[in-house]
Amino acid sequence: MEWREDGALMAVRKHGETAAIIEVFTKAHGLTAGVVRGASSRKVAPILQPGAQLDVTWKARLEDHIGSYTVEPIRSRAAQVMGDALALAGLNAVCALICFALPEREPHPPLYQSTENLLDLLGQNDLWPLAYLRWEMALLQELGFGLDLSACAVSGATEGLTYVSPKSGRAVTEKGAGDWADKLLHLPPVMLGHGDAHNDEIAQALQTTGYFIEHALATALGNRPVPPARARFLDILHRQSRA
Repeated sequence: MEWREDGALMAVRKHGETAAIIEVFTKAHGLTAGVVRGASSRKVAPILQPGAQLDVTWKARLEDHIGSYTVEPIRSRAAQVMGDALALAGLNAVCALICFALPEREPHPPLYQSTENLLDLLGQNDLWPLAYLRWEMALLQELGFGLDLSACAVSGATEGLTYVSPKSGRAVTEKGAGDWADKLLHLPPVMLGHGDAHNDEIAQALQTTGYFIEHALATALGNRPVPPARARFLDILHRQSRA
């Protein structure tokens, strides 16, 4: 078995004295793990940075084996996050959520493209928080937990949508919410593509997507805990929005 493709490096962990096991997210092969020999060498170690775009060749004797990787750099994204707390936390959140949410070797081409586009925006902090929110919404959609924000679940109205039902993931108007409003999630205008998308509003929107990541996606994955990297990113975004 052998294939070659470019993809984004999501995770690296030491394996033995000089090797590493890496997880790479590619368009055609999804999230795939493999061993890199000589990963601690001066030539290879600088390449194996989470977020890097790599040209990888994966080989295994049998399809169900972990396989091995040879890697060549396409572009590093280390410069975009160096010295930038928000960018670094965002990168860590993306990588952690991909490894958390995706089954191994299951292709998700639309999500892969969204992820590559998002990583290419790292360091552009005027654009990145909104792009990240859109990415989390795409992640939920791709994995079967997408939010339906097109119309009110109660009345069918398409205007005045202010809440999201935590049970159905559908939008609700203030009138439709009635006495149940305090049990619903907030639907900031930014989630509907309205407004200026200030970071405080994006942070509020991420509380809503976070609910479905924790209570829908994580539950479907056997109640696995959501990676703390996401909470760290959200904390930095909150602090910067109040600065």
